[in-house]
Amino acid sequence: MQDIAILIPAAGLSSRMKGQDKLLQEVDGVPLLRRQALRALDSRAHVTVTLPDHDHPRAAALQGLPVQITAVPDAHLGMSASLRRGTAMLPRGVQAILILPADMPDLTTKDMLQVMNAFRAEPRPTLQQATCADGTPGHPVLFPADCFAAMLALSGDQGARPIVKANAHRLRRVALPGKHALTDLDTPEAWEAWRATQAIPA
Repeated sequence: MQDIAILIPAAGLSSRMKGQDKLLQEVDGVPLLRRQALRALDSRAHVTVTLPDHDHPRAAALQGLPVQITAVPDAHLGMSASLRRGTAMLPRGVQAILILPADMPDLTTKDMLQVMNAFRAEPRPTLQQATCADGTPGHPVLFPADCFAAMLALSGDQGARPIVKANAHRLRRVALPGKHALTDLDTPEAWEAWRATQAIPA
């Protein structure tokens, strides 16, 4: 349902990966970025992916998918650049945007739908933030359309935290299974540890 868009910010530099690209690491036989995009598309939402440029190697990982690719030439300015560019390209009529980190492989389509449906169930526009099963805040986070102007004004590398803080009075929490809302893979060590948890015992 395309009343909600999903934005996957994927214009970062993978600076902690010691020369590797975390979003091109394979999971289930496909690059992580493609896997995230496929899961987002399964929600039937409009999906936008930000990349450093249209000819970046990550673009090949998305080949053939019905996603909107948005170039972020000023990605060096931080996460805010992706959020600004992605928000600016949203289709008309979108009521909310779900920010889906590209490096969180435990997030499922069901998780995304749980957050989106929580927004739809509210009588008034609210922010929805996923948490771990124990209540620890994490991702993804959903922002209603009345936050888009603030999203376009973001700067720096702290993402949308200022918007969350300014709207704390209407922030709702959605508990996801286990640590789905926190597991991110941005170092080789994190990838190694995560892959160890995926191994099937003999």
